[in-house]
Parts: sequence; structure tokens; C-alpha cells
Amino acid sequence: MRGSRDRGGRSGIDAEVIYGIHPVREALRAGRRKTRRLRVRAGRGRPELAEIISAARAAGIPIEEASDEALTRGLSFGVSHQGVVLEAGAVPEVELSDLIGGGSESRTLVALDGVVDPRNLGAIIRVAEAAGVAGLILTRRRSPPLSSAVARASAGAVEWLAVARVPNLVRALNRLKTQGFWVFGADPGGDLDLFRLPDRVAAGNRVLVLGAEGKGLRPAIFQTLDHRVQIPTVGQVASLNVSTAAAVLLFELRRRTESSQTGNLARTGVLTDENPPSAGC
Repeated sequence: MRGSRDRGGRSGIDAEVIYGIHPVREALRAGRRKTRRLRVRAGRGRPELAEIISAARAAGIPIEEASDEALTRGLSFGVSHQGVVLEAGAVPEVELSDLIGGGSESRTLVALDGVVDPRNLGAIIRVAEAAGVAGLILTRRRSPPLSSAVARASAGAVEWLAVARVPNLVRALNRLKTQGFWVFGADPGGDLDLFRLPDRVAAGNRVLVLGAEGKGLRPAIFQTLDHRVQIPTVGQVASLNVSTAAAVLLFELRRRTESSQTGNLARTGVLTDENPPSAGC
């Protein structure tokens, strides 16, 4: 699900200043935000700027040349704008019902419980979008906005991933369970080894819940879980950064899903020498 709708009060034209090659390029490619103006470094710039300028012209977005000093003005100290700044509205968000979807294709959602660092949020969004996640669930409180810092940390992936905010994560997870989703919790003390999940557990619609670093999942969230999954580690440091854990979990779940689907096709005789499975990348 890539579609979205504006939320009242969240789509003002001056809501965000997006900076950096990747975030600006993806914002223009996705076309989900309202845009006001593109500002680029005066004179000769990076080759990637030509692609961005061309996309802005095609979209009818005004383009203005500016000095490095002018581009830096208003940005946080130490930020690298890479010669391009886009003035745009907020990323539109969706409703939880939009993430539930339908049809026979398995869907994976990610829900975050208390992840407040914009850099961690952006990194998780980047991983989730790359892993084919259908959407992200955030709480209205205790979750950061989809700011320019999140856009930068996600390398622009925030422009493509559907995001829903809910007032109560427990109620949202219970609703998803009534719609056929298994709720997985990332838990270092979990009873299920990620790499030894039974086929019946690895298949189907699911939502992966990730907690804040150092705190983990809240007790109320634990009570909603169908499965507590741990990543087996062999080093001296047992814990992983939340975005790193998200990458390991999501890509292993994706691998297991694709392996299960290929196995089912082979057992039913759908796969033949003339119709082999397509190679992933």
C-alpha cells in the first residue's frame, strides 16, 4: 500500500525543509508532498543536481539559485545540505485500515513502541521500505514527527512507506489480530529463535513490534504478542541497535516467506523447468 491521504493541519506548505540529494530526489519522485520551492547551490554543483532540477521543472516547482550560506540558514548546526533544499509540506499519513489491505498476498507491518530518536526512526523506515514492508504504525504520543531529520536518516525512504498513527498501540494490535495478523515482538529473551521459526509461524500476515532501546516493549504490549522472537547472537555483546535488529528480523521474515511460497508452488507442481522461480535481488 503506497497511497496516502492528507491529515488536517499536517499538510501545510511550509511544514518542512528537506535537504540532501537523496531525500529531495525521493520527495520529488514520490510526489506525495505539496511543494513550494527548490533551492540549489549557485554555480557548478554535483551531477545529481541536474536530475533533481529536471524533476522539479517537470513538476512545475519554482527553482532558485542560492549561496551555500543562504542554503545553510535555518538548518541545524553541522547539517550538510549537499547543495539542495526543498521547501515542502509534511509527509501525508494514512489510516490504520489502509494498512490492513486484502487479497491473498502476505503483508508485513512494523509497529514501534517508544522509539523516539529521529535517526533510529529514519533508519527503520529505510530498512522497512527496502524489505517490502506494507506500512509503519506509530503512536500519536511518544513517536517523533516525520521531520526533515527522519527524511535524511531514511535516505528518502519515508517518501514511499505508508505511515499510520494510532492513539493506542494495544488497541491497534488487537484490531490487526482480528483481521488475521500474527503479532511478533522483538525480544532478546523470546522463546522463538528467528532462524528456527516453524513454517506455520513464518507464513501469513504479520506485524513486527519493536521497542525502545534499553526499555524494550511495555508490559501491555507483551500481552498482545502471539510470538516473542529473539535474534540469536554469538558475540560478547548480546543486544543490537533497534534499526539493526529491524533489518535482521525483516529480511529473515521476507526470506522465509519467499522460501515457503516457492516450496508450496513446487509441491503443487506449478514450478517446472520452463517456469522457474524468479531470482531475487
